[in-house]
Formats: sequence, C-alpha cells, structure tokens
Amino acid sequence: MSINVAESSHAPSLSTRRRWLTLVALMLPVLLVSIDNTVLSFAVPALSRDLQPTATQLLWIVDIYPLVLAGLLVTMGTLGDRLGRRRLLLIGATGFGVVSVWAAFSADASHLIAARAAMGIFGATLMPATLALLRNVFTDDGERRFAIAVWAAGFSGGAALGPIVGGWLLEHFWWGSVFLLNVPVLVIFLIAAPQLVPESRGSRAGRFDLVSVALSILAMVPLVYAVKTVAHDGLVPMALVLLAVAATAGWLFVRRQLHRPDPLLDVRLFQRPVFAASVAANLVAALGMAGLLFLLAQYLQLVLGLSPMVAGLWLLPGLVGTVALGLLAAAVADRAPLHVLVPIGIGVSALGYAVGTTLTGHSGIGVAVAVFVLVGAGSGFTETLTNDAILAAVPPARAGAASSISETAYELGSAFGVAILGSVASAIYRDRVALPETIAAGDRATASETLGGAVEVAGAQGDPGVGAALLDSAREAFASGLAVTAAAGVALLAVTAVWVGLALRRGARRDDAERAQPLRPLDPAGTTDPEDATRVLTSGAR
Repeated sequence: MSINVAESSHAPSLSTRRRWLTLVALMLPVLLVSIDNTVLSFAVPALSRDLQPTATQLLWIVDIYPLVLAGLLVTMGTLGDRLGRRRLLLIGATGFGVVSVWAAFSADASHLIAARAAMGIFGATLMPATLALLRNVFTDDGERRFAIAVWAAGFSGGAALGPIVGGWLLEHFWWGSVFLLNVPVLVIFLIAAPQLVPESRGSRAGRFDLVSVALSILAMVPLVYAVKTVAHDGLVPMALVLLAVAATAGWLFVRRQLHRPDPLLDVRLFQRPVFAASVAANLVAALGMAGLLFLLAQYLQLVLGLSPMVAGLWLLPGLVGTVALGLLAAAVADRAPLHVLVPIGIGVSALGYAVGTTLTGHSGIGVAVAVFVLVGAGSGFTETLTNDAILAAVPPARAGAASSISETAYELGSAFGVAILGSVASAIYRDRVALPETIAAGDRATASETLGGAVEVAGAQGDPGVGAALLDSAREAFASGLAVTAAAGVALLAVTAVWVGLALRRGARRDDAERAQPLRPLDPAGTTDPEDATRVLTSGAR
C-alpha cells in the first residue's frame, strides 16, 4: 500500500523502519545516474571501433547526456512539486531503463546520440525527486541530515564506481553492457518504490509555464556547452556566442519569474543568505572534486602508468573519505553552527589541493591518493551540510525546486571544474613540454596539445631514446601543470571558505531576528500564515 500526500508543510508520518527502507529504494536511481556520468568514458574506444562516429558525433555522444540533464533539472524539480514527486520518479525510472536498452543496442552513432539525449531527459527527473522526497519523509533534523549524507555518499560512490564497473564490463562484454547495467537495478526499483516511497507534491501548484521552461533550457544548455567548449578549444567565438545566449535567456528567465504569481522557480529564494551561500558552497565543492578527478585520472594512468581499472581502484580511498566525512557531517551538525562547519569542509579540500602542489612526474602514488582522500573528504562533508541547508531553508512544498537548484549547482560546478582547472593545467603543460627536434611537425602539434597525445607520439617514434625523452618531458610538464592548478585551487577554496562563512553567519543572525518577531495573521480571525510557520520550523535548523 502506498501513501499519497498533498502537503502544506508536513510530511506523512512513517514508521522508522519504513523511512529507512524508503531511503534504500531512493538510493538505486541515484547510484545509476552518477555511474552514468563517468562510465561512458571507458567505453569510448570500443564504441568508436564498432560505430565509427565522426569526431563531432563522438563529442556529442559524450556531452549530450550532461547537457540535457543540466538543462532540465530546474524544470523537472518544479514539475515534481506540481504533479507528484513519486509519480515523476517512476516515469523517469521507466524511461531511463527503456532508453538504456536503446543505447546499448544502437546501430550507429546518430541513434546513440539520440538515446543519450533521452537518458538526459529521464535522468533529470530522478535526482531532484529523490532529494525532495527525502525532505518530506525525514522530518526530524538529525535523521534528515543522516539520510542526505547517505544520499550524497551514493552519488559520490556511483561516480567513483563508474570507471571500475565500466572497466570490468568492458573486459568481459561489449561496450553496450555499460548501459544494460541500468536495467535490472531499475526493475527492482520500479517494484519496490510504489510500496515504499510515499507520494508528495506541493499544495499550491499553479499553471505550468512553458515559456519559462524554454528560457531555463536556453540558459542552462548553452552555458554548460560553452564551458565545455572553452575547456576543449579555448575562448573561441562559438563559446562567446553560447555565453551571450545563456546570459540573455537567464536574464529573461529571472525577470519572468519575478513578475509571475506562480513562477516555475522562485528566484527570491536566493535572497535568503543561508540558501544562496549553501548553493555557492555546493557549486565550489563540486568544482574542486570534478576538476581534481579529471586531472588525477590522467596523472595515475599517463604519468604513473596504471591501467584504467587499477587507477580506479586507487581512487577508492577517496570514496571512503567522501562517505565517512559526509556521515560525520550529519553527526556533528547539531554541535556547531553551519557558518563554522561548512568552511571547515571547504578547508579540508583546500588542504588536499595544498598537498597536490607537491606532485611531480616522479611522485609516489601515495601522494596522489592523499590528495584525493582530502579533497573527497572535504567535498563529502561540505555537500552533506549544504544540501541539508538548502532543503531546510525552504518550505516542504518547494522541496523539488530547491533540490533541482542544488543539483544544478552540482552539474555546473562539475562542468566549471573540468573547464577552469583543466584549462589551467593544459596551458601550463603546453608552455613547459619540451619536444625533441627530430619529431615531425604533425606529431609535434599532437604532443604539445595533451599528455595523451604525447604518449601516443612517443610510442610511435622509431628511436627509443627520442620517445623516452619526449615522454619524460611530457610527464613532468603535466605534473607541473597539475601542481600549479592545485595552487589555484587552494586560493579559490580559501576565498570561498571565508565568503561562505561570513554569508552563513549573516543568514543565521537574520533568522534569529525573524524568529523573535510575532507571526503575521492571514485574516482577522488570526490564522497563521503557513509561510511564517514554515520559516519558524526550518530557519532554526541551523
């Protein structure tokens, strides 16, 4: 039997056992979406041999999923508030499973691109719905924080497991197996969710605004694509055009939301210091984690010479650190204020980047692992606290919209991490790599662009001495770029920690002042405004 709730500010009352079983069920789609973010990179060589995509098609096979996902998160989060979060989650899970089969058996590159785009559409329904449902199932502050810590651990765990699972599948099966992995897990979820997950929706849903939907997509998709373009090609005219489109659409979207009685997204939420600072901290934590993972994966494989699967296994301690510190954050959240704890989490990540400044082409693997453990631990600690703060800062009826903002911050942070930190590392690499004079002009261009290109060129040299010299120089140049990037990461994280700490402290003071004010009535009979009641219930959570 399932529970259906049209909520105002209260969630259904579930037994303790039922609440934790609900969390287990909601973890399944979270794991799959995060695994799909990283697993495809290992299947690219095999699918390239089978489908023979053009360079442009290959780029779209990789990029279309996160682009569509990021573009639709806000829309799907708000749609769940209006139509029902469990309903949207079940629809999304069904669609995700079906198009995963389509992707696995795609006969050509165009079909795979279309399937990946469809996976992005259905994937966008999953993440905000799961987080919003947790907000309504776990009404106790301590339980909710622990549940969100587990949720965040599942998301981080899926991202780390992607390379390992993908590597194992590709050693035993064909490239489509990385997509078929989704199907049995989603079947289990579709059987369990109707029995375990209660339905919930906002109580004041208005007319769905298709113009706002279009504007939100026009703001998000070009922005993410521009970031990826800058990371790959630099600040080319196409990137500037995309940024201009995103900025214009974003301005029009915000303006429309401010003038509508039932906005698709209540942008006034960003006037709450705790909410805005938590979103910013979430974005920067994701930026630091994604940027480091992008660079460390290359360092472990191309500098230290590890296989993809072995490199993934060496990253597991970082996953353990992420999970452990996320759970610790839930345990200590009631013992210290948010404006102290969140900067501590960001500071731990900054310490990891500080260790990263010591990396060289001959550093031991222990240094790289220590860097990832510290950055992962700091990110897990920070994201648990900020995800909880984002949800606690809004009424339950807006949980889906708040969750979508949290997820959008994560997606943008991940894109910016690869673009910004990756671009810094690439610039240092190109400046410091030394190419032997005997290398042909075409090979020189390839070797000077990326470490992967240098490894390929070095292996093709007829003179082993020339290849070895090139390889040593390229590895040292990449390690040097990674060290400089780490120094930039320390600066970015330190500034963010100070700013977020001050903003959260200011928000806590404002909340204290608001709690001291009497509730305003809606009518002469003295009925309490539900927004005021929710504010008193939630603003004290920190």
